Amino acid sequence: MVLGFGGLTACSTDNVDCTTSACTVTFDRGVEAESSVLGVDVKLVGVENGQVKLDVGGTVVSVPVDGSSQANGFDISVQKVTDAEVVVRIQTS
Repeated sequence: MVLGFGGLTACSTDNVDCTTSACTVTFDRGVEAESSVLGVDVKLVGVENGQVKLDVGGTVVSVPVDGSSQANGFDISVQKVTDAEVVVRIQTS
C-alpha cells in the first residue's frame, strides 16, 4: 500500500499521523509496507536482531529498536516493534 501526501502538510490516516515536520508511521509486518511521508517514500525492509531496516528515499538504514538514526536529512526513531507491526517516527533534521 502506498499513501501519498503532499510536501510538508499535516496528515492523518490509519497508518500515518503527521505534523508539519514529523510523522509517526505504523507498518504492518509480513506485507510489503510502504508509505510516502514528508515528501519521501519509506519502506519497511525487515526486522532482525533488534534492528529495524528501513528504505528511506532509496537509502537503507538500520535503526535499533527504541533507538534512532539518520538518513536523507531525516531523524528516524523506532517507537515500537511487535509481531504484528512496527511503529517509527520520522522527522526533518
